[in-house]
Amino acid sequence: MILSLYRILSGLGGPFIGVYLGLRKARGKEDRERFGERSGHPGRDRPDGPLVWVHAASVGESLSLLPLIGRLVSERPGLNILVTTGTVTSAGLLAERLPVGAFHQYIPVDRVSYVRRFLDHWRPDLVLWAESEFWPNLIYETTRRGVPMVLVNGRISARSLSGWQRFGGFIGQLLSKFSLCLGQTEVDAQRLRQLGAEGAKYVGNLKFAAPPLPADADMLAKFEYALEGRPRWLAASTHVGEEKLVGQIHQRLKANHAGLLTIIVPRHPDRGEDIAALLRDQGLSVARRSQGDALGADTDIYLADTLGELGLFYRLAGIAFMGKSLVPLGGQNPLEAARLDCAIIHGPHMMNFEDVTEGLRHTYGAEEVLDEKGLEAAIARLLDNPVERDRMAAAAGEVAMAEAGVLSAVTAELKPYLDGLSREALPRARA
Repeated sequence: MILSLYRILSGLGGPFIGVYLGLRKARGKEDRERFGERSGHPGRDRPDGPLVWVHAASVGESLSLLPLIGRLVSERPGLNILVTTGTVTSAGLLAERLPVGAFHQYIPVDRVSYVRRFLDHWRPDLVLWAESEFWPNLIYETTRRGVPMVLVNGRISARSLSGWQRFGGFIGQLLSKFSLCLGQTEVDAQRLRQLGAEGAKYVGNLKFAAPPLPADADMLAKFEYALEGRPRWLAASTHVGEEKLVGQIHQRLKANHAGLLTIIVPRHPDRGEDIAALLRDQGLSVARRSQGDALGADTDIYLADTLGELGLFYRLAGIAFMGKSLVPLGGQNPLEAARLDCAIIHGPHMMNFEDVTEGLRHTYGAEEVLDEKGLEAAIARLLDNPVERDRMAAAAGEVAMAEAGVLSAVTAELKPYLDGLSREALPRARA
């Protein structure tokens, strides 16, 4: 009943969807050059041969799937992989990192006519769906065509579980369309079973399979030379409200740490101008990377408002605060910092990474702080105690390596579905 009502309303809502997308485009949240993809119009021809459609909501999900995508194209020559996401940021990242054999398109908005246009063109042979973005029309129309769907790294937060349980029949109907559901953790697998995915299981978390974030070696060497001897720390993937706190902390810390540099990498680089203005109003000297500002001896804040360079700044900092965690938004992936020799500090709101955070806490590879005062004290202690910083970073690194075999475990689960793809299409794909 709810699914039928949703399908009717999403069809009737075409004019409203058009206005909504137009407003997003005007604000730079949609890709002007590829805007048609959001209504199912393809941006390129479908390649010959079998095609696996992989969907990830945004940047975080995309990063966790990149190792799996790489494994599939390397082990199965001729296999084509269509990767869809819904954000401009993720499209830019994937343009740089997708291997040969994989390509990106924007996911169509979940309206039946858009979805059918998308499926008519791409004709996927298998669909891998990441984490927790359950779009009813996309799921229903895909399986109606007999295409198997697999949920990989499925995630159901406690809050999502509570919300979905109010619509138990609806979510159960959607989950029943998946041939296999793999939870991101054992808890996620249990929650998926509670919601109706009877065979849901846990074989590992793909977030552990991601390689270290990349960095330009020449640029890293230049920064290391420029910053030699300067104490520094990083606030990574920050959100609104956190940059102000970081600026206040810097002001107090620099009195006892001569030459202190605070690096801020905002989660959304397009906020760079506003963040810089806010920090300068606090009396701080700010250099913006996007503007090519020089990093001088008197620079208080280096604002890295660019895309795809977080790996560079993790390598430089040694001490990393995970953004989105002092505000109740769920945190950022601490494994990225753990792989790059960082002592990790985070706030109390790490709901999106509960299992990873618990592992780090258990091994003392990360420290949780409750507020601005706690964050300031933790940073000061680590700046003053490099031995403790090294110990924490080493412990975090061990946690990051804890599930080294997860990629093989996931691909083993997918093998029956991949083996079932049209073998006679492979020679055409190679041609």
